[in-house]
Amino acid sequence: MNLPNKLTIIRVCLIPFFAAALLIDHGNNYTMRIVANVLFIAASLTDLFDGKIARKYNLVTNFGKFMDPLADKLLVCSALICLIELGQLPAWVVIIIISREFIISGFRLVAADNGVVIAASYWGKFKTTFQMTAVILLIFNIPALTLVTNMVVVIAVALTIISLVDYVAKNIKILTEGGM
Repeated sequence: MNLPNKLTIIRVCLIPFFAAALLIDHGNNYTMRIVANVLFIAASLTDLFDGKIARKYNLVTNFGKFMDPLADKLLVCSALICLIELGQLPAWVVIIIISREFIISGFRLVAADNGVVIAASYWGKFKTTFQMTAVILLIFNIPALTLVTNMVVVIAVALTIISLVDYVAKNIKILTEGGM
């Protein structure tokens, strides 16, 4: 197993520890929130590094193509669900984000069935960056940054919708040519 794939596995393995740290004492233990944030940031950085290493050293594998985006979704969705549990995020925000991920995953499955690989777009990368930044700010839960945190959440939701529309517009032919 190559290094990028190991980083992806590490990201997945960090998720339960992150969630447990965040949810201890219903999120009221600030030390554990810091631990949760460190784990979330570390897991997020593995996403940055695994892709760069895989492309730079030509270590792209089918396992990585499948697991890397899945690991990202598991990490972000786990964090967002925990934040609903803590009362810091409305469910409709998470529903939009998770719905987008299911739609994109469906497109990718149809594309793969037709032998087409769809690369991530810049909109998707911006979306992920803002979602992860929003999670980090929400976990810190610093009252002086409430306005900034709320703005980042709004931008993350907007980019989620924009990236979905962009993705569907660029790839609609996959559904129409796939016999649907």
